[in-house]
Parts: sequence; C-alpha cells; structure tokens
Amino acid sequence: MDTYSLVVARLREAVAAAVNKAVEKGELPQAELPDFIIETPADNKNGDFATNAAMAGAKCFRMPPFKIAKAITDNLDLSGTFCDRFETAGPGFINFFLGADFYAEVIKDILSDREGYGSSDFGKGEKVNVEFVSANPTGPMHMGNARGGALGDCLAAVLSKAGYNAYREFYVNDAGNQIEKFANSLEARYLQIYKGDEIVFPEDGYQGADITELAQEFADINGDSYVEKDSAERKKALVDYALPKNIKKMQEDMATYKITYDKWFFESELHKSGKVREIVDLLTEKGLTYEQDGAVWYKNKQVVTEKLLKEGKSQQYIDNLELKDDVLIRKNGNPTYFAVDIAYHKNKFDRGFTTLIDIWGADHHGHVMRMKGAMDAIGCSGDDLTIVLMQLVKLVRGGEIVKMSKRTGKAIQLSDLLEEVPVDSARFLFNTREANTQMDFDLDLAVAQDNQNPVYYVQYAHARICSIFKALAADGITPRKCTDSELKLLTAPEEKELISLLSLYTSEVISAAKAYDPTRVTRYVTSVATLFHKFYNACRVKGGDEGLMQARMALCDCTRAVIKNVLTMFNINCPDSM
Repeated sequence: MDTYSLVVARLREAVAAAVNKAVEKGELPQAELPDFIIETPADNKNGDFATNAAMAGAKCFRMPPFKIAKAITDNLDLSGTFCDRFETAGPGFINFFLGADFYAEVIKDILSDREGYGSSDFGKGEKVNVEFVSANPTGPMHMGNARGGALGDCLAAVLSKAGYNAYREFYVNDAGNQIEKFANSLEARYLQIYKGDEIVFPEDGYQGADITELAQEFADINGDSYVEKDSAERKKALVDYALPKNIKKMQEDMATYKITYDKWFFESELHKSGKVREIVDLLTEKGLTYEQDGAVWYKNKQVVTEKLLKEGKSQQYIDNLELKDDVLIRKNGNPTYFAVDIAYHKNKFDRGFTTLIDIWGADHHGHVMRMKGAMDAIGCSGDDLTIVLMQLVKLVRGGEIVKMSKRTGKAIQLSDLLEEVPVDSARFLFNTREANTQMDFDLDLAVAQDNQNPVYYVQYAHARICSIFKALAADGITPRKCTDSELKLLTAPEEKELISLLSLYTSEVISAAKAYDPTRVTRYVTSVATLFHKFYNACRVKGGDEGLMQARMALCDCTRAVIKNVLTMFNINCPDSM
C-alpha cells in the first residue's frame, strides 16, 4: 500500500477506535457509527486530511456533531497515522495535519520502486475489454478517431496500472450494408473511367476522393478487363483489392499513433461463425422478436421499459424517451448493424471479459440504452457494459477553425494530423479534456516548443531534473541514500506541497480507472511539473547543508520518476534533454 493510502486507512482505524473508546466510557451512546470519509481538503489550511465522522454519526448518536467530534478527539490516538496533530472546525469536521515522518516515507516509497510506483492491485486482475476507434474501413480515419485513439489507449494503460487485465480491441466493419455501399461506389467509379457520365453514381454512395483513387489503382492494374464482367464478380474483385488496402492503412496510422491493439476483430468472423443468426434465434426463443412487413423486429421498447421500471424510473420519464423497436433482419434477409452489434458484444463476454468499455462518438448516444438493454435480454449484464461518449473535435489554427487540409484540399484526416503534429503532442493534448466535453485542438499550440504546450511543459520538467543531476555530477556530487533525519529536513512549503502531490499518484490512477477517465492523470502530471518548477525556484538544490542537498536531490529524483512513469504509461517520449 502506498503511503497516502496507508494514512487514509490508519486514520480511519484511529477514528473508529476513538468512537469505540468513547462509547465504552459512556461519552457516546451505544450505537454503530455509519460509514464516514477521510478526504483531502481543497484548502490545506484546513489540514492535510479531514473526516466527517461527527456529522455522519449525528443521527445514530442523537447528538450535535460538535459534541461527537469532542468525544472522538478526546479519545483519539494518532500513533502510526503519520499525523502529529488535529483540530476541529465548523460544525464538527476533524482536520489532521501530517508530520515530518509522512514526507520522508513518501520519498522512500517512490525510490524503492521507481517504475512500479503508482501500480496497485485495485482491479484484482479483472479482464476488461476496451474497444476504441473501430473506424469504418470504407474510408480514411478522421479527427474523432484521433481523439478516440488517444483516450482509449491511455484508458487501457490506466486500467492496467490499476491492476486490471486490460485488452485493446479494434472492431472492423468488413461486412454488411456499408461494405455493399463501398462496393457500389467503387464499381461506379471504375466504370466511369471507361464509360464516363453514362454511369450514374449511387445517391447513397461514398463521395470521397479516396474511392476514385482506389478505383483508378484497380484500373491501372486490371485495365478494362472487369468492365464486361458480371456486376457481382466485378464488385467482389474491387472490394477484395480496396478493403485490405484501407485496413492496412488504418493499421499503419494506428502504429504511427503508437497504438498497438491486442486484437483486430473482423465483423465477417461473426457472420461466418453463424453467431449473428444465433442471437436472433436466442431473442426469438425468449419471445423478444416479431415479424412485420417481412422483417424481424426486436422488442426494444418492452425490454428497456422493464429495465427502467426496475431502476425506479417513472412511466412519464420512460414515455418522454419515445422508445422504439428495432429491426434485426431486413426484408432482404440481411442482418442490421444492431443485430451484429449484439452478437459482437456477446462474443466479448463469451471470451471471458467481465467488463466491456466502448468509446463511441456522442452521436451514438441513442444507441447506448438499447445496447445495454439487449445485453440484459440475451442473459448478459447491461451494467457490465460501459459506453464512454466522446464529443466532437474542432481543429483550430490562429484562432480560426480549420476544416480542410492545406496539403490535399480535403477534410483533414488522422494521417494529415500526424504529419503536422508530433505524436506526443496529439496523444497528450487529446487527453487533457474529458471525453464528454467538446474540444478545440489548437494546431499552433500542439507544435509549440514552449511552456504553453502542456506536453512540452511536462517533458521539460523531466529534462530539467536530468540536467540538474548532470550539473551536480560535473561538480563531483552524486546522490546517495538519505537517512530519515535528512529527509525530514524537507520542511519548506514548496517541498511539502510537491511531496504531498507525489503521494497522490497511486490514488489518482485508481480514481482515473474507476471513472474511465485517463485525463485525470494527464492533469495530475501537469500539476507535478508545475509544483516542481515552483519548488526549484524557491529551494536551491546545490550547496548549503550536505544532508539537505541530498534530501532535495532525492525529491528531484522522485519527481523525475513520477513524470517518467506517467509519460511512459501513456507511450509518450520522456527526453533527458531539450
């Protein structure tokens, strides 16, 4: 257990013991204290830790909180808690103040395992599937994929750090209606090369220049040999040529983005295995389908309504949702995307994952409730499926929104972004705002090599620490292990503030994992860099008392270790010099 968590645990034990002692002495009535919290106050003037135990016990003890707080503090023993004093405040808060032992212990804790610091077994090895990006392979990847890629990859990293067995997955829609549309679009562009405007392009076809380019490449290889062939044969040949190229490009873009997936799952696998049909049959056996107008429908309205009623939602709330049933099998016998999606999520549960996390664009918000309901309907748990909805990204340059690539004159793609912006900047900046907030991605900021660029700012803090050690080494000064008494010399406000923040790393990782929000850790490491610069400007490392110098070197080393730990976890470079 890290030092911060140890303090929380020991303070909880000390408060509970004080309550029991007060009850035994008759200072509090016989009752069981409800759950209470030990927290870090927003303002450290109110202590390093605080508890609401007195307020939590007001009802069961039938006493004013301030009297309960007095009974607790009269019997409170802080031995072993790393706190050396307390005080009561307001209606009954008890505030605790850390002693010098705490700050020394944090330094020792970090230096004992630099690379492992921040890791925990919180997740108990639970198998978690994180599916993200999953871009349609019929065209290039876009800005939403850039944001989703950074968020998904870093979320998986945070989960792993927090003790989960996190698995990265990319779902490739290589079958179904979008592939048929892809084939029709390619066919039309191919035939137009030889027959011109007499070939009408499909109204719902893919209009992108990439379709024209792929058709031309196919024609360059095969000439007009497919012009007179059967349409089905022609479309198959076009898709067989173009789809692998698109998928390979997606894989290359993800590799450039420093994302490695554990599995690229192909939708076609579900169709070949018969799992989509099995899902429809399963829902039919449960009485949750019906036929209408030649199609097979799923009773989504019934399933979701029953689920919401069990959760205590009112009928008026449910009516306002305007729930509708969904088609599973179209009139032509082809399954819908929804049917395939149910089969895919069941497949993930069948592979042993106990928690599924999907990162979707916010435009899919209407799909969340019905997918969670469908999981319940097929015997899985909708509660074990979490959807992280991601808002839109706007690219900004010079304060103006950018929609087109200067290089290509087309909509900016992921590959365009990664050619212009360093990958480290993209991964870091996309992780500075929660997924559920809209984001302006500042292209000027992303390429700036100054402290306004958050990733540069954090990397510079690491490089600055490395330069401190290089300068000390040039003067013949090398770090050594400090004694506890030397570490207790770190008493300046800037030193204590920095050490306190370093002590929070493990809990920040756990909180980020629980909230499925890796941006918490990005903001955390930025704060570490800020407090380091504040410490460095206020406290001279070299010179003066040798013991204090060594202690400050140890603090620098700890800060360097935490920064490197975070950047390495997020697959961002951590330079020794800049």
